[in-house]
Amino acid sequence: MTTPQQLAEHALATTTADDCVVIVRDSSSANLRWANNTLTTNGVMVSVDVTVVSFVAAEGGTATGSVSGSASTTEQVGALVAAADAAARSASAAEDAAELVADRTSDDWDAEPEHTGIAVYDSFAPALGEAFRQATGEDRLLYGFVNHEVVTTYLASSRGLRLRHVQPTGHYACTAKDTALTRSAWVGGATRDFAEVDAATMAEQVKQRLAWAERQIDLPAGRYDTILPPGSVADLMIDAYWGAGARVAHEGESVYSRPGGGTKIGEQIARAGVHLFSDPTLSGLEAAPFNVAGASDNTDSVFDNGLPLGRTDWIADGRLTALLQTRHSAGMTGQPTTPMVDNLRLEVADGAGSETDLVAGMDDGLLVTCLWYIREVDPQTMLLTGLTRDGVYKVEGGEIVGAVNNFRWNESPIDLLNRFSHASETVASFSREWGDDYFSRTAMPALRIPDFNMSSVSQAR
Repeated sequence: MTTPQQLAEHALATTTADDCVVIVRDSSSANLRWANNTLTTNGVMVSVDVTVVSFVAAEGGTATGSVSGSASTTEQVGALVAAADAAARSASAAEDAAELVADRTSDDWDAEPEHTGIAVYDSFAPALGEAFRQATGEDRLLYGFVNHEVVTTYLASSRGLRLRHVQPTGHYACTAKDTALTRSAWVGGATRDFAEVDAATMAEQVKQRLAWAERQIDLPAGRYDTILPPGSVADLMIDAYWGAGARVAHEGESVYSRPGGGTKIGEQIARAGVHLFSDPTLSGLEAAPFNVAGASDNTDSVFDNGLPLGRTDWIADGRLTALLQTRHSAGMTGQPTTPMVDNLRLEVADGAGSETDLVAGMDDGLLVTCLWYIREVDPQTMLLTGLTRDGVYKVEGGEIVGAVNNFRWNESPIDLLNRFSHASETVASFSREWGDDYFSRTAMPALRIPDFNMSSVSQAR
């Protein structure tokens, strides 16, 4: 069987381009899905995907071509190489051209890829079965999905890159409904290995939330004192992170643009004490320590493959300190190169207690456990819109007294970082909107927003 390293070396040996970068991702995943208190599907999937980026001299600079595909043999890799070489030769000079990163090698480059399998659920699955039995006996229906994936990435180049990284990623999600299908509640979370995920605890949490909804309360649209749990905060902060491209900010197209030109780097954009940062070494949120880019776009550059990544403070004490920078955009803005890191942590200096403590301190307001269908309305203010789902709860006198109807909401995450009145301690979190497929490594506090804008009533359930 051809190893990922051999696939990469074959690509580098057969390219006719001036330079070449090869990204090989060996992936395995295991999943369980359930509905109506019954396991419906389970499976294990494996794949090897290869991206070849070719670089050739062109009039005015260097042109690139990038081609990706499933490939497990040298013949398949050869076809990708030929296509990437041809694409580069037909392209015009790339505006983000820079000297390729050279001569970096991981100590474990020669190691085999790591894999997961259905055994990752050896503890979780029996407890899930017991949760099914209990839910059936109490006229409650459980639906859900768990997935665990391990991706081993090999990054090689004609300039001497030989880098390897193993990324485990997992998540769980469970929805509970009453048998009449009039009430619904959801819980979810992220994990690296499922060792600490307890199906019984998951089922108990969703049971409690469903019980809160036994009393239904109708409320009109308006501004409400609202607690966003860490997962809902993650929904919003991921958008703030993804929208932090330095180039669009420099060109006046985002909330991070300075009126009159340039970016707001150095300016106060959030309350003092707010810290938003990424670090590939964060415990429990470990991510790739080097840049991997299969194509160039607003926030990434194929020329930056292999750049080392470290801690980057995006907001420090409320002040914008960095944006997502390629070496190209850094040259435009005069700021350091700060590529995206695959995790995000928000801390508030005086944050204390938990989400439960914030509820206990609220006289009259809402607890919103889930946001979804989030879309950007205005990039200049980062105004977002979305819906609530599977759990908006009424708080009175520090206690949850029922569930209310769903809403459409309109808010800017940057505004919220200025307007919140209380924050909990930061804990591991999971974005329901973005965590399943795109960005699961987050840690957030719960935030209390005194005037969260529920712009209209939604009929969504």
